[in-house]
Amino acid sequence: MSYTLIAIFSVLALLGVPLAVSLGIGVAVTLVIFDLPLSLVPQAMYTSMNSFVLVAVPLFILAGNVMSMGGIADRIFAAADSVVGRWRGGLGHVNVVASTIFGGMSGSSVADVGSLGAIEIKAMTDYKYPRPYAASITMVTSVLSSVVPPSIIMIIAAATAGVSVGGALAGGIGPAVLFIAGFMAVNYVLSVRHGYGTVSKKSKREVARCLLVAVPALGAPVIILISIFSGVVTPTEGAGLAVVYSLLVGFVLYREMKGRDVPTILIRSGVTTGTVLFIAMVASIAAYIFTIDGLPVRISDAVLGISENPMVVMLVIGVLLVLIGTVMDVIAAILILVPVLMPTVEQVGIDPLHFVVFLVACLSMGLVTPPVGVALFATSHISRLSIERVASASRWFYVVMIVVLALLAVIPQVTLWPVEFLTGH
Repeated sequence: MSYTLIAIFSVLALLGVPLAVSLGIGVAVTLVIFDLPLSLVPQAMYTSMNSFVLVAVPLFILAGNVMSMGGIADRIFAAADSVVGRWRGGLGHVNVVASTIFGGMSGSSVADVGSLGAIEIKAMTDYKYPRPYAASITMVTSVLSSVVPPSIIMIIAAATAGVSVGGALAGGIGPAVLFIAGFMAVNYVLSVRHGYGTVSKKSKREVARCLLVAVPALGAPVIILISIFSGVVTPTEGAGLAVVYSLLVGFVLYREMKGRDVPTILIRSGVTTGTVLFIAMVASIAAYIFTIDGLPVRISDAVLGISENPMVVMLVIGVLLVLIGTVMDVIAAILILVPVLMPTVEQVGIDPLHFVVFLVACLSMGLVTPPVGVALFATSHISRLSIERVASASRWFYVVMIVVLALLAVIPQVTLWPVEFLTGH
């Protein structure tokens, strides 16, 4: 059964059928072929959506779209430029810092590319950075939105695995720090070696002005994350807080949003949310089929046949996840793979929270990697460069991501220490 479903899904996806539809058709055909009760379809779909935690997903998507149109992205970029733009490779560093801050508000890599991408690429090319390089660092830094809390992808993975959402969000801080350090190091070395860009120094008065103007925008992630980690609000309530805060900033403080923008924002958010949640509903049925067919047990036996050492198991699974992330949508992969891989992880004594964060970090490479990376496609569109040129210019950043993932696999405390510090668990 499992192989039939996977084969149908893979063929349809390769033919260009939308992933949610491909998975839905694969599920339906499998159910009919193997004479499984069709009544489980609505039941599984309803059960998968009957989750208070998942309400956070559409709310963070809405918050990200509001921030994109409310002038928040512009202020974040200007503030980051005023602080780190003075060093060699400065605008590359600005790119990293801005994506980190924006990721802490929107939780979406695509929102990061869509809102900050055009600003970042134009600024970098104006200051004599090659367009392919500007596009590449803009693309890879969008991965930070998948691990910097509050990440939409992390919330979905935690809810699917049945682990603490707050703990998973806190666990994303470790890999985020490593990604940031690695991206900045590569940017500095390449900028010095090839003479990329010019140094832009601002006076203390200009720096103070940029930071003062950006205070409302910079305050969003601080307020949201402190509220979540202190236990004052749940992640779902924090998502609602993000929407309210971003609306206040966009309408009242920056006054760049108008009433006529609201329908566009709601429609855009609704389409994205519908796609994400439809994949989640269909994937719940696929996970049921995999379970009754015994696929998790077979996967577990295959992995444990290689080694029962937790580090080796994590490295093997990490390679598998990176390869899958290059050909499958991240959210679909999470919803399908978590139920399949979790028994193996638990059997060898790997902390489920560590695994969830590691899984998200590995699959996030798929967002920026050919052939189906959505952030790669978005960057190609915004930069007006081919996918091949953007991917080729990103090769050293890919190396950084692989090294970081290997460190996460063998050093669990990179993930677990922030969890213990912020949540006490």
